[in-house]
Amino acid sequence: MAATTTHGTNMTAPTRRVASRCPVVKSGVLGVAIKETSWNSLKSLSCVSSREPLMPSLSASRGSSVKGVTRAMSAAAAKPTLPGLPVDLRGKRAFIAGVADDNGYGWAISKSLAAAGAEILVGTWVPALNIFETSLRRGKFDETRVLPDGSLMEIAKVYPLDAVYDNPAEVPEDVKTNKRYSGSSKWTVQEVAESIKEDFGTIDILVHSLANGPEVHKPLLETSRNGYLAAVSASSYSFISLLKHFLPIMNPEGATISLTYIASEKIIPGYGGGMSSAKSALESDTRVLAFESGRKHNVRVNTISAGPLRSRAAKAIGFIDMMIDYSLVNAPLQKELSAEEVGNVAAFLCSPLASAITGSVIYVDNGLNSMGVGVDSPTFAGLDIPKQK
Repeated sequence: MAATTTHGTNMTAPTRRVASRCPVVKSGVLGVAIKETSWNSLKSLSCVSSREPLMPSLSASRGSSVKGVTRAMSAAAAKPTLPGLPVDLRGKRAFIAGVADDNGYGWAISKSLAAAGAEILVGTWVPALNIFETSLRRGKFDETRVLPDGSLMEIAKVYPLDAVYDNPAEVPEDVKTNKRYSGSSKWTVQEVAESIKEDFGTIDILVHSLANGPEVHKPLLETSRNGYLAAVSASSYSFISLLKHFLPIMNPEGATISLTYIASEKIIPGYGGGMSSAKSALESDTRVLAFESGRKHNVRVNTISAGPLRSRAAKAIGFIDMMIDYSLVNAPLQKELSAEEVGNVAAFLCSPLASAITGSVIYVDNGLNSMGVGVDSPTFAGLDIPKQK
C-alpha cells in the first residue's frame, strides 16, 4: 500500500545564506588547538558563509526552555577573542543518517556539529520515526539538546530513511504494506537525497551512523548466508549507497564520516552474525571511496573507530557492559568513553582544520586499539602494570 503522507517533519524554518566578506589568509598555519574561540591576529583558514533566518524558529515558540536557535560559537563571539584555531562550521549543512534517539553516537555527532555552527538534518529509521519525532516535539530530548553556549540544538528537518533500500523499485511488497512503514513516504536513499535537494539544495557534511545485524548473537560459523548479507547490506553497503546518491548534492570540500568498531580487525567474541565482516568492509570501502570521492567531487571520506558506549543499539547486543568494563581496566586511558568525545572528533574531521585528512580510520577509544593483550589477565599478575592514580 503506497504511503501518501508527508515525507519529513520541519523543526525549524528554512534559512538563506549570506555571503561572507572575510579576508583571505595567504600564509599557512601549523598546529591545531580545538577551542570554541576565534583568533586575534590570524584570520580563518576557511571563509564560510553566515546564515540569517528568514523567520523565527518554529520550535522556539514551544516553551521557555528553548533558549535559541543554534549558532556557531555564539558564546565565543560575545567574549574577547583569543588566539587559537576554532572548529567553525557556520554556513555548513549536515545530514546525519541513523539518529533514532538521544543517547547514541549519531545524536552526539549532531550536537557537536550544531555547536560548531552547522545546520542539522537527520534521517531516522522509518519504524522509529513517530517515537523520535514525538519525543523531540514534547521536549523529552531537551536536556540532552543543550549546547555549550546554553542554547538547544535545533534540527531543521527529520527525514524517514531506510538505507537498506536504494530506490522504490527495490522495496519488497511486504515492506511497502508493513504497518510500521504506513504514514511515511519517500524514505529510500535515492528519495531522501532528492527530497533534501528539493528542500535545501545542497549539503556539506554526510554522516553514516547506521548498523544492523539480524544474527549478531550467532557465532560466524553459525551465521546464515542471508544473515551475513543483511549485516553487510545495512552496515557497510548503505554507506556506499548514501555516497552514491548524496555526492551530487554535496558542495566541493565537503566531508563524510562513518562509524566502525575494533571488531573489524580484532576478535571480539559475541560480536557475530557477520558484523565484524561488515565493519572490515566499511573500513576498506573508506579508503576506496576516499579516492573516488576525492578525485570526482573533492569530498573527504573518513571513519571513526569508536569505543564501547551504553547506547540502546549496543545494549541490544547484550555484552556492552562487559566491553566497557574491559576497556576501563585495559585501555591506556582508564575512563569511560563519552559519546561527546566521538562527536567532537567528528566535528573536527568535518571542519577545514582536517582538510588534508581522508581515507583514514580515526580511533576514539581511549587507546584500547593499541593494546596487544589484556593486562587484567592473571598471566600478568606479577608484572608492575601502571595504574591511574
